Amino acid sequence: MKFNLIKMLGTIVLICGFCVQAYGADVAKIGTINFQRILDVSTAGKEAHGQLNKQAQQMQADMESKGAEIQESKKQYEREALVMNEQMKRVKEQEIGKKIEAFRNLQARYTKISRELQFKLIGKIRNDIDGIVKEIGKKEGYLLILEQKEAGIIYMPSKLDISDKVIKLFNTRHEKAKKSAEKKE
Repeated sequence: MKFNLIKMLGTIVLICGFCVQAYGADVAKIGTINFQRILDVSTAGKEAHGQLNKQAQQMQADMESKGAEIQESKKQYEREALVMNEQMKRVKEQEIGKKIEAFRNLQARYTKISRELQFKLIGKIRNDIDGIVKEIGKKEGYLLILEQKEAGIIYMPSKLDISDKVIKLFNTRHEKAKKSAEKKE
């Protein structure tokens, strides 16, 4: 009976020892970032948006010019079709068809170029942001830092969002890199 009492007391002491250890453990530090917000607010993100918009406007102007050419060719064909023979009509229709096909090819090429530039610019920014987030995570002792949209976070307290820290550090580094690039030129 005394032996059972001793075993039971030993078990209670052991359990209490584990409980004290669990309460003494550090709380896991978790943070989040909003990459889209960083992209929209940061200097580099704004520059990337500017480059993409500038290129899109140039491509749009070129596409509108080519489209106007095709419309003009169609109107001219419609005006002259009554006085043309069948062979001449086929030749003009083929010319217009070739212009339409060239327009579609140009449109596809511009779409590809635009996607590639976007992937290049956004990819570089993402790599830079990833490095900064890892650095902040190590320096400030974060257990986990998640990207809000990719992680599928629907709700979180705003104090977990470290996007402002990342933007500040990213802008500082971007300006330094820009100045050193200007000095090299």
